[in-house]
Amino acid sequence: MRVTVLGAGDAFSSGGQRQSGYLVETDSATFLLDCGTTTLLALKTLRIPANRIDFVAISHLHGDHFGGLPFLFLEYLYEQPRSRPLHIAGPPGIQERVLALHRVMYGELSTRNPSFGPEFHQLPPGRPARVCQVELLPFRVPHQVDEISLGYRVAVDGKSLLYSGDCGWNEDLVRHAQGTDLFICECCFFETRTSYHISYPQLAEHAPRLDCKRLLLSHLGREVLERLPQLRLECATDGLVLEV
Repeated sequence: MRVTVLGAGDAFSSGGQRQSGYLVETDSATFLLDCGTTTLLALKTLRIPANRIDFVAISHLHGDHFGGLPFLFLEYLYEQPRSRPLHIAGPPGIQERVLALHRVMYGELSTRNPSFGPEFHQLPPGRPARVCQVELLPFRVPHQVDEISLGYRVAVDGKSLLYSGDCGWNEDLVRHAQGTDLFICECCFFETRTSYHISYPQLAEHAPRLDCKRLLLSHLGREVLERLPQLRLECATDGLVLEV
């Protein structure tokens, strides 16, 4: 399993980093965890063909996590045509919100019936799913009040990873991290404490309890980036490649 950080930044692109997106390449499938508005830019910067992607798993319906999908659709229509479906998995409401965003951004282009689908998979929290030979366990995390935000435990080809999405600290992270090869965990703040994002001191406190082989902090906000030289936990950067 190879994981490429397409975007390690927050919604504000703090520190000039791109918005959330992680490319996971395995023998069985190639897929994205989240697709922020800068995802296509990242793929082209890193010279990774977008049509290699089999599916996209969206954690929640905030623009910095799914706003890049219409740009992928446009790419597949004009620049990198594909004949196989693009599968998109996500929380309840994923299909309606993605198609609505596409209509707002590209109007009549969104009414075309492209050869790539897309095909949507609505994932209720706690119900395991299999998408393109990849096992997904979506679980609800505390981030939004009126909509569902998901974290994902992913298993494929004998490897496993945990992706927190955006969330406040919660004990489900400890449970789902157990035995994983990689845990990509959000870390938006340092001083600020909220119920909907995790701060670095919280992660430093709980890190010894995380039974994962590697912990990578991402979705880094300004408060964290200002203190990078003094942090002992590994932090993601745009373009970082991990062999898992």
